[in-house]
Amino acid sequence: MADVANGNSHDFASLLSSSERDYLIRNNGDHVKIDSLKGKKLGLYFSASWCGPCQRFTPILVEAYNELAPKGDFEIVFISADEDDESFKTYFSKMPWLAIPFSDSEIRNRLDELFKVQGIPCLVILDENGKASCESGVEIIREYGVEGYPFTPEKIKELKEQEESAKRDQSLRSILVFRSRDYVISPDGKKAPVSELEGKTVGLYFSLSSYKSCDDFIPKLAEVYEKLKAKREDFEVVLISLDDDEEAFQLSFRNMPWLAIPFKDKCCKKLVRYFELSTLPTLVVIGPDGKTLHSNVAEAIEEHGIQAYPFTPEKFAKLAEMEKAREAAQTLESVLVSGGQNFVIGKDGAKILVSDLVGKNILLYFSAHWCPPCRAFLPKLIKAYHEIKAKDDAFEVIFISSDGDQASFDKFFSEMPWLALPFGDERKASLNHKFKVQGIPMLVALGPTGRTITKEARMLVMLHGADAYPFTDEHLKEEGNIWSFYCEECDFDLHPKCALKEGEETNDDGKEGEKDEAKPGEGWDCDGETDLGK
Repeated sequence: MADVANGNSHDFASLLSSSERDYLIRNNGDHVKIDSLKGKKLGLYFSASWCGPCQRFTPILVEAYNELAPKGDFEIVFISADEDDESFKTYFSKMPWLAIPFSDSEIRNRLDELFKVQGIPCLVILDENGKASCESGVEIIREYGVEGYPFTPEKIKELKEQEESAKRDQSLRSILVFRSRDYVISPDGKKAPVSELEGKTVGLYFSLSSYKSCDDFIPKLAEVYEKLKAKREDFEVVLISLDDDEEAFQLSFRNMPWLAIPFKDKCCKKLVRYFELSTLPTLVVIGPDGKTLHSNVAEAIEEHGIQAYPFTPEKFAKLAEMEKAREAAQTLESVLVSGGQNFVIGKDGAKILVSDLVGKNILLYFSAHWCPPCRAFLPKLIKAYHEIKAKDDAFEVIFISSDGDQASFDKFFSEMPWLALPFGDERKASLNHKFKVQGIPMLVALGPTGRTITKEARMLVMLHGADAYPFTDEHLKEEGNIWSFYCEECDFDLHPKCALKEGEETNDDGKEGEKDEAKPGEGWDCDGETDLGK
């Protein structure tokens, strides 16, 4: 926003009033003179009821506003982008601050233009002199809440420096104690002093009850927790819930055997920022000395269970060696056989034993009919499949479906010329976990011994088709396919052999000899990836 950059100051009266109006309104219809804002810091809140992000941010801003209101030196003015007066009134009824009347569209539009508002929600902060000191009020409120007040760059710099200092001098108390609260709670509501946790290894469990991945992780963490307790290990877990609904928090927490930071405690948001949370579930491990041992051991617990304890670098080095040895010993049967489930199915539903596929190159195709990128990729994979099979019959593809019902599975599988895991097969979950399937379509290549060659086979098929087979680095190096010419303007990779075909000369002007050029957009498909639901 140019006004922030240029340091322009604004007189509140000339900024917010019109020739017929020298007041703002409250949601009860009361008029408040604009002159009463003199000497206050002002937040201009550009928002609208039809805007989803606005609807989610407004309650956060209300909470911050109510905390700051007793200071008496801060006010917010709502500048609506609603399309009708009724929508404005309904939305404004949830706000405890002031607003430009909806009827005054001229002033509302002028403010939009003056502060170059490109998107909403937007919160511009003006200081006591009317100088725009901050254009990113939404981001600051979300990240720091009232701690960011008065929402200036200087204040944010100060907070960041404090955080860096806190990390250098980190202790369990500095992490878990917040203002006057020096305790955590048990599922029955009892208070447990943070001091009783000092000297222990503590897992900070960031969770959201509505996330399926968190729901699935709780039993695994509980199993490890109970085993460590039975062995009298000095280990504790503290839940840091990101739930907005107290009932959801209580329903989830009451079935957990560990402790928690109280619901909606402001410390929770602080810790999300402090540990730079990027995924859920996350289990941060704090060592007996109060220092961070590991930023997230959730995956290690899912993979290794109690063997991951005590989550030290030495333990993870041993686990890495174990994993390396396990990968070296991997066979097709160790991947695809589980108990009595030792088969896949063909087009006619006939069972094909996994043992009959041993010695072949296998592609595991994670996909679903409801996924547009999967449907777009399927013709490319079918073409590559037929071309590879024509050269080497010791090759097969196995479809692993994420479809929601048998009919969708049957319809999609009917388009495919290869094999499949039966719909609803319990092996799908273990395969998703083993190959860390986060999005589809995904293509995993297994060699003749059953070892994993690459989990990026989809990209190789997209780039090279059947020429990528058998997907090994050695083959790709032999083919010269490891690098390409890249055009930044087109965002397109071009194989070296295609850039200038052998035997062709360039003209003096640097262009290739005359040939037909493809029209932009012809023959192109939009290929992406669909995240699997959490």
